[in-house]
Amino acid sequence: MDTATVKGLLQSHMPDCEFHVQGEGSHYDIAAIGDVFEGLRPVKKQQLVYAALSDHIADGSIHAVNIRTYTPDQWQAQAQA
Repeated sequence: MDTATVKGLLQSHMPDCEFHVQGEGSHYDIAAIGDVFEGLRPVKKQQLVYAALSDHIADGSIHAVNIRTYTPDQWQAQAQA
């Protein structure tokens, strides 16, 4: 699996979000940006993103993911830091 495929899976599951995916093989770093994360607890944010990848995690094609979630305001603020 490659980063474009992972990004496509995420975008089809969460079309209102922006994703930045890095990695190779079965290990990926994902930055997810969207209003959907506003007011959610960290575990719920992770669950939303994992849901898009769960079948591929279960079959082993994705082994490890590092997920960072941001609202658009948080993303903008960290980009300026």
